[in-house]
Amino acid sequence: MVGKKSGKALLREEGLERTDNQLNLTAWPQVSMINQKNYYTEYLKRDDQILPLRLQNEENRSMMTKAAKDRDRALAHSNKNGLSGAPDTDMAEGNGVDDGSEANQEAQGAKVIIIHPGSQNLRIGLASDALPKSLPMVLARQWKENEAEQDGGEPRPKRLKTDDGEEEAPDEMFGEEFAAEFTAMSADLKTRMRLNKRRVLPNSKELVVNYNRRTPPETISEHNDPMRIDWTELPADSRTAPKYFTGHAAMRIPDSSKPRYKLFWPLQRGWYNEEAYSSNRHMHEDISTIIEDAIKTQLNIPRKKDWVNYECVYIIPDLYDRSYVTSVLEMLLREFGFSRVCFVQESLAATFGAGYSTACIVDTGAQKTSICCVDEGMCIENSRVNVKYGGADVTETFIKMMLFDNFPYADINLKRRHDFLLAEELKQKFCTMNEAEISVQLYDFHVRVAGQDTRKYAFKTYDEVLLAPMGFFQPSIFDNSRKLLGRRKLVDRSYDIYDGSPNDPISEAQQSIFATLAPTSDAVDPRAGGHSKSIEGTPAPPLNGKHQPYSLLNRLNEKLETTPRSSVAGSPAPEDGGTPQPGPGHSSPVPGANGLAPPPNPIDEKIAAAEQRDKILPILPLDAAILLSITQAAQSDERKTRDFLGGIMVVGGGSQTPGFYGFLEERLRALRPAFTKEIMVGSPPRELDPQVVVWKGGSVFGKLKQTNDSWIGQMEYDRLGNRLLAYKCMWAW
Repeated sequence: MVGKKSGKALLREEGLERTDNQLNLTAWPQVSMINQKNYYTEYLKRDDQILPLRLQNEENRSMMTKAAKDRDRALAHSNKNGLSGAPDTDMAEGNGVDDGSEANQEAQGAKVIIIHPGSQNLRIGLASDALPKSLPMVLARQWKENEAEQDGGEPRPKRLKTDDGEEEAPDEMFGEEFAAEFTAMSADLKTRMRLNKRRVLPNSKELVVNYNRRTPPETISEHNDPMRIDWTELPADSRTAPKYFTGHAAMRIPDSSKPRYKLFWPLQRGWYNEEAYSSNRHMHEDISTIIEDAIKTQLNIPRKKDWVNYECVYIIPDLYDRSYVTSVLEMLLREFGFSRVCFVQESLAATFGAGYSTACIVDTGAQKTSICCVDEGMCIENSRVNVKYGGADVTETFIKMMLFDNFPYADINLKRRHDFLLAEELKQKFCTMNEAEISVQLYDFHVRVAGQDTRKYAFKTYDEVLLAPMGFFQPSIFDNSRKLLGRRKLVDRSYDIYDGSPNDPISEAQQSIFATLAPTSDAVDPRAGGHSKSIEGTPAPPLNGKHQPYSLLNRLNEKLETTPRSSVAGSPAPEDGGTPQPGPGHSSPVPGANGLAPPPNPIDEKIAAAEQRDKILPILPLDAAILLSITQAAQSDERKTRDFLGGIMVVGGGSQTPGFYGFLEERLRALRPAFTKEIMVGSPPRELDPQVVVWKGGSVFGKLKQTNDSWIGQMEYDRLGNRLLAYKCMWAW
């Protein structure tokens, strides 16, 4: 019996067997199929695959290697000289570098430049300096007319005029709204002083007005004035005059100079001052020129080619515009050529300067006030608040109140340089928040104008010295009408490169302010990602900040109560006893059906919400803003609430008014009677000047070796550009 043959044997017998010469059918490499049940990749999952982290690790290894070699060299040298033991080098701290010696730290700080720009002042210095150099953040450029001659010579504060062009009476020149609010604030102060058993004269206002109206000035010749001002000298030939001046020299240019110079302030209220410029390039050039001249003149580093040996710590606001940070980064690395650059937020720098790990930082600047809670060296993002008023608003309001009471120097104009400096001097000398000092007081001041004799004025004050700084707690007294002019005229907001949505940082606390101030007919809901609500028949409140959003305080009271209150009575049942049913002919609407609009695009909603925020000026009383920030930071945690309320630190030049800390503490205790013992408002420790605490914190930060992962180098920026900020910033970029 013959067995069954296989298929290969049959093919062999029939001559159909395949013969293979071991040659591939194609030269293209063949890739095996991926096992769909278990596949894995390591792409961008290890630190050595990300350039910034890889360079940082390589730097750490090189520093440890250098420290080990130095230790071995010191050990060999000690053995050669017959010494027992060797200097101990700390391998744990500072990645293997001995930072214990003060000389090493000072040598390191001598190559680090700290820059803190503000709306009115620029503070700059080396990290090894005890205090920074402060100068006005202004540039004076040759122009056809100065700032006081623009707009037909309209003065600031603006006075109302009659039909025939004459100015109104002093008690009517600022409008009925200001007069009514000023009178109401004065009456409230008198009531409070009587409750505190303080003496109040019934005719105090009349004494001030009558004295100021009839007192003429006294003229003093210039050679008899020991405090005369050294004005900036200009050459006789106007064609050889410098194109620009910066800093103090710009503020000392006479208003009647030939040629004329106009002052440009590139930063205002923590934003770009887009109203004063017609070109984005000119605005950035002015910022660069001011900082460059400060480095050359104030730090005595005149040669730009030497700047490659220096590092820079740049202090930015807590709530910033991304376009501002990216343009500054390009300026510092490309134009100035610094070897490395690091960014620090203002609140974090303030805690570094004061030596605190947990605090609520209140930074009152010239034109903005920022609040942020810092916990264990990190800014709590949702607690960031930025309101647009500061010391400059107090100055202008103080002058308006004095003019209301027949100020003898009735021609004062804050657009003129000498008058602006005079107003700042009057505010610093005479304003107070101590009610015990409120009485009819006699003062004097000197008006010094280039090319004119000095005039000495005597004047009396009463409650104006306290009511002007009271604007921090009643900001509607400030003039907020021009603070949004030019917003987004030159610099657009930042957008995400993937979905196109706005990605400038915003906090829950700031969103609450916008939602409170937004028109009711188009309110912005922060929890809905910017979804607009429409409420028919509700009038929209004005957007100029002339109202008080006290409804926000009720929400703060509810959030701070950690234990929810139970209802005394149960919920009432529906009257019909059942669930409401849709009537005949009614059905659930289907998006896109029967002509209904499709659901809105989330990206369009975010863009609309950002546009709405740009039209609203964030204004809130200072005490309410502080409690709002602490509420968002604590998140109903009573322990954190007590920590932040007991660690409120006020910094900045706007808080220099005597009695400001005690008055703020009293207001907070009135709003939070349950935390009366915990609330404490203090100044920076070690008798530090509150104006330089933020800069001092930047200098401390720049000398720490543990912060080397925040530095941005030239090679990294050349390869990755602005994407580096996502890896280098100490906060969520």
